[in-house]
Amino acid sequence: MHTLSIDIETYSSKDLIKSGVYAYADAPDFSILLFGYAFDDEDVQIIDLASGEVLSHDVLSALTDSSIIKTAFNANFERTCISKYLGVPMPPEQWRCTMVQACELGLPHSLAGTARALGLSEQKDRAGKACIDYFSKPCKPTKSNGGRTRNLPSHDTEKWAVFKDYCKQDVVVEREIKRKLSRFSLKESEQKLWEYDQRIADRGVRADIKMAENAIRYDKQHSEKCICEAEKLTGLDNPKSVAQLKSWAENRMGESLESLDKKAVKDIIKTSNDLLLKRVLTLRTQLSKTSTKKYEAMINAVCADGRIRGILQFYGASRTGRWAGRSVQVQNLPQNHINDLELARQSVCDGDYAVFDMLYDVPNTLSELIRTALIPSEGRRFIVSDFSAIEARVIAYLSGEKWRLDVFDKGGDIYCASASQMFKVPVVKHGLNGHLRQKGKIAELALGYGGSVGALRSMGALEMGLSEEELQPLVDMWRSSNPKITAFWKDCEKAAMKAIKGEPQKIKCGISFYVRSGILFIELLSGRCIAYVKPQIGENKFGSPSITYMGMNQTKNTWERLETFGGKLVENIVQAVARDCLAESIIRLEDRGFEVNFHVHDEVILDVPVGVSSADEVAAIMGEPIPWAKGLNLKAEAYETPFYKKD
Repeated sequence: MHTLSIDIETYSSKDLIKSGVYAYADAPDFSILLFGYAFDDEDVQIIDLASGEVLSHDVLSALTDSSIIKTAFNANFERTCISKYLGVPMPPEQWRCTMVQACELGLPHSLAGTARALGLSEQKDRAGKACIDYFSKPCKPTKSNGGRTRNLPSHDTEKWAVFKDYCKQDVVVEREIKRKLSRFSLKESEQKLWEYDQRIADRGVRADIKMAENAIRYDKQHSEKCICEAEKLTGLDNPKSVAQLKSWAENRMGESLESLDKKAVKDIIKTSNDLLLKRVLTLRTQLSKTSTKKYEAMINAVCADGRIRGILQFYGASRTGRWAGRSVQVQNLPQNHINDLELARQSVCDGDYAVFDMLYDVPNTLSELIRTALIPSEGRRFIVSDFSAIEARVIAYLSGEKWRLDVFDKGGDIYCASASQMFKVPVVKHGLNGHLRQKGKIAELALGYGGSVGALRSMGALEMGLSEEELQPLVDMWRSSNPKITAFWKDCEKAAMKAIKGEPQKIKCGISFYVRSGILFIELLSGRCIAYVKPQIGENKFGSPSITYMGMNQTKNTWERLETFGGKLVENIVQAVARDCLAESIIRLEDRGFEVNFHVHDEVILDVPVGVSSADEVAAIMGEPIPWAKGLNLKAEAYETPFYKKD
């Protein structure tokens, strides 16, 4: 099939980073400035749309011709923008995304980063950022620019020429990446899943923008009220100033404080007998809570039809293939625990701040209500369904930890069962030895992937009531109770090391390890692979052999050599298998007529007409056997709701 490689440069008054591409392209002043393209291996061409040129007949024809494959790095951007510009659909099945290919191989998510990681002779032109800032974004009106709010090609013809070269060079680089990655063609099943993902992204989810606006107003009114009270109580000019408030608190207490961080404030409020001090620090706690950023993100990302689109990034987590959150970041929304959630939500929708302030803790309640601002389409309701303890099920299945598999087969509580296995006594939730369930839970959450005492601390074991002396024995008990899982960590590490040394391995659960073209591949049961670029055997801080590879340091956002170990490999494998299970369910649900609005980790949110289908039907589909994982006992639960929430 013939291909059309594309890169475009655009203009919109919307901020692309804050709004996402759908709201960006939905702005009334959105336009495509430059259209760079190349058919197959032909020379790259540039169409200067901003200067009056038009798309040629062969390009227009190719864009809607199903026999010609359109390619781009982050094709969702080009596909969405071109569809908006031309006013015609851009079916995802006619597109291929080289960024997805790169991510599947563990490469960076950016065009420039991937080009550098691959060591291409063709690199992205760094001069382009200044051109994007100049031509693609609104400018501030000044005397020197005549008060204009936008720069046109005529305002700097030399810079415009540079911009055109930059656009052409991006096509060259994208095509070179495509050529370089051609030996690792995207699995057909992953291309199919990406197409489903794009249709889900195009569909989006409806947002209650009036509620979001009221929530932001409530938060502002509450902050003003707290500041006013703090000013009166302290006499400070700015009680939000850490320096001013710290000095005031020290004078009040008669001692110096190292800091006024969250923990220090909490400790003072808990131990002090000074009611004024406690009240002022409580106000500080209230002021430091950010409960509106997600609401603001919704307003930024909403399109003219009231829907938010593109809130998930396909293959956002390149190690596991899981989706990553964008704009609203639905994957880390606060949970809701208040009993009268619907009443609290309605109180925000009604817009009466005085009533809301009288009934609720304003910042905490607004935070818990964020999920509920995502709503189904008119005349519909959400059906929300998620897998039950899927990672615990997958790790038991892959490692062959039989007692755990038996628990799931019998519908048992894994936290109680784990505690019972460790402490050798029956444990029943809210019943016999029920106090041990919490220890079972923290052990399950912290220790499944090779974690030890530090992992327990990080998961909040000490805050949950465990003592420092209990931590190491808890680690030892959990590991001795799960010998198959602890052996699985070692098996995966040994198999990876042997593969790096040139000896391909296949462990008993069916997962394969091999190196090809300088990449360590771990082939999963689905046939999809996890990739580690340029693997080597190094030495860890304990003087033992360790596995290293090239990857993105998520903290520094740099491409560098990273280290991994057996437990981490198992974590990647388990989460990748869980992701593949979710992918199977998404495709099944869509093929059976359900509309997925979005999904979060191991949960799907469906937009379903009232009176059609049931939560039980959806849960049954989610729990159907996976063809490539015979014997994996999946269980899903589902519920109906008029707005998104945690049941």
